[in-house]
Amino acid sequence: MKKQIFSLLGMLALVAGTASAGEAEVKAALEQKLGMPAEAIAPGPIAGLYEVVTPQGLFYVTEDGSKLIHGQVYDLNNKMANLTEQRMASVRKGLLAKVADTVIEFKSPKEKHVVTVFTDTTCGYCRKLHNEMQSYLDAGITIRYLAYPRGGERSGAWKEMEKLWCAKDPKAAMGDAKAGNKLPTANCDKASAIAEHYALGNTFGVNGTPALVLEDGTLVPGYLPAERLQMQLSTR
Repeated sequence: MKKQIFSLLGMLALVAGTASAGEAEVKAALEQKLGMPAEAIAPGPIAGLYEVVTPQGLFYVTEDGSKLIHGQVYDLNNKMANLTEQRMASVRKGLLAKVADTVIEFKSPKEKHVVTVFTDTTCGYCRKLHNEMQSYLDAGITIRYLAYPRGGERSGAWKEMEKLWCAKDPKAAMGDAKAGNKLPTANCDKASAIAEHYALGNTFGVNGTPALVLEDGTLVPGYLPAERLQMQLSTR
């Protein structure tokens, strides 16, 4: 499943053809020293640094591959624009399109916006968001769920979410799971989506749930009621 995420990231590479010597050094350094695939490499916003997208997020690496920086870069000449977040927003937007057929969608009949939500069936605020689903739909916000069991692959939530994605009626099962009800055992190919979503969340920078991804790729951590979310969406 990780290979699938890596291949998706590879499609975002900004430079086609044979990598330059600098890019090759950066790629080799990350893979050999950290065991971290560097799937998209491009010149960074600071001279002498490459911008590298990995399954663990975005990093900046010196041209010789000897130094790595993990943090945000801001443009002082452009109202403190967060260049790191701008790049990651583009990455998220592209990758979300590749997993569109694995989401559990609650579609608004008067759709104006689509928000992707990384969710965990054991998360209190995830349950609160789901209990208020009708308010989002009434506001013209379609909700698309991706799985992010916070405890990882060995957690009970992971197994429960595999059952959820394999349910005959995933939308109904989502409601049952968020109500704390145990789901019947189910196995199917769709269970592999949990690992895919979890890896994707790590790439996106998700570190808790719920985590909302807006249409432009912006990551919004935490719960927002429909009214506040609608206000935020209307400003974009």
